[in-house]
This record gives sequence, C-alpha cells and structure tokens, in this order.
Amino acid sequence: MAKSSFFGLLLIAPALAMIGALFLYPLGFSLVSAFTNPESGEPSLMHFQRAYELYSTDILFTLFIVIVSTLLTGIASIVIAGILTLGETPWLVAALRNLYRWPLFIPFIVAAQCMRTFLAKNGLMNNTFVALGLMEPIQATSFLDWRGIIITFVWKQVPFVTLMLAGAMASIDRATIEAGRNLGASRVRVLIELVLPQVMQTLLVGLVLSFVTMLSVLSVPMMVAGSQPTMLTVDMAFRINSYGDYATANALGVISYVIAGTVAWIYLRYNVKREVQA
Repeated sequence: MAKSSFFGLLLIAPALAMIGALFLYPLGFSLVSAFTNPESGEPSLMHFQRAYELYSTDILFTLFIVIVSTLLTGIASIVIAGILTLGETPWLVAALRNLYRWPLFIPFIVAAQCMRTFLAKNGLMNNTFVALGLMEPIQATSFLDWRGIIITFVWKQVPFVTLMLAGAMASIDRATIEAGRNLGASRVRVLIELVLPQVMQTLLVGLVLSFVTMLSVLSVPMMVAGSQPTMLTVDMAFRINSYGDYATANALGVISYVIAGTVAWIYLRYNVKREVQA
C-alpha cells in the first residue's frame, strides 16, 4: 500500500512542482510584498493606502464593468440557450447554433483588435448604419470607451456560458417542458419558471467563471479604451512597466483576489444553502 502511494506521489510530482513554481510561489511573493514595508521589512498597509489614493476610482470602475458585463452575459446566454432549446423556428435555431460559438475560439487580444475596427467612429458598425441610411455621417460616435469594453466582454463570454447552459437545458426531461406548453404556458414562461430553475447552478458556474476571467483581462481595456478611468489590470501593468513599483501592483492584485474571492464565497454560500434546503 505504501509503495503504491509513493509511486502515486511520484507520478503527480511534476504537476505539483509546476503549480508550486508558477502559482503558489508567485502568489506568496505577491502577498508578502503587498503587506511589507520595503524599508523596515515590517508588516504595513502603506501599499494599499497608495493604491486606494491613486486608483480608488479605477477599482469602482472595474467593479462596474465586470458586474454589468456579467449580468448582460447571463441575460444574453439565457435568451440564446432558450431559443436553442424551446425555439420552434428551424432556420433561427439553426442559424444561432452555427453562429453563437464563433467568439469562443477567439483570444481576447484578437477580440479587442476586432472591436477597435468595429466600434470606432469610422468603424464597420457606423459605416454600415450610414450605408443603410439609418443615420448621417455626422452622427457617428465612437464606442471605444467603457461601452466598448462591455460589448467586447459580453460578445466574448456569451458563447462560453451559452454552451454550458444549452447543454444543461438539453438534458432536462422534455416531458416537463411539454406539460407546461400543454397547460397553456408561453415559451417565455416555460423558460423562466420551469427550465431556468433547473439549470440555475450551471448558469451560476458559467457566470462566476466569466466574472473572474473578465476581471483578469488586460488586452481589452488597454486596447479598446485607453482613457481614464481604466481597469485594475491596466493599472498593475502601468505600475510595473513605468515605475517598477511591484509592491503597489501586488496590492492591486490582492484587491483583485479579494473581489474574485468574494464572488466565489457568495456562490459557495448559495450552493450550501441550496443543499440544506434540498
């Protein structure tokens, strides 16, 4: 038995070494650096104070962007997955099934560059509206600001959440859906009252993962909206590249950890409460 355990540990040792070297050590170094006074070596919150003084607006801006993007991602995913599951228009269902997955395979940096050419004042979107006669050229405005960040995040994350949600909806017993339809419930009511409660946990998993992913993206806020305020990832890169200030950047990183951890804690509390009620 001991010999089997030894060989088991030996097999996973390379993976454990990679986790320790590439995740645990950098995490520990960041935490120590964020909470230590570089001059005295004593515990200190001076880096968090500097981070708050310089970037408190960016912290709120980051929360706003990520929360709004997560909510819009959830709404769009529910609508698309609902159409795929309950839709009765074959061409619409087929078109959505073939189109909604495309952004899933596009890296964030490529998505950001696409949006730069699509949402610019003279970009594809405005030029299309002008060509269709929906607006005059002088009315064209750039969306390369906070709106562009949200649009990019939602466009990129909706396929991921929809794929999970549509799979969960497809596994539901069709008899439940047919029973609701036979009793006169509309497709919208069936989706909201019958289908959605059964796949809520899958939806929450997708939204939590999307929240954490969007919180950590650097390329989109840097490329789509270069103005102030901006997101914490851009601030961290700026502190390191411009000033070599790893301590303040690590303090901002800890704030990001706290935000992500809070969301994970809320999700876990919801799961525990749901299991207790069940």
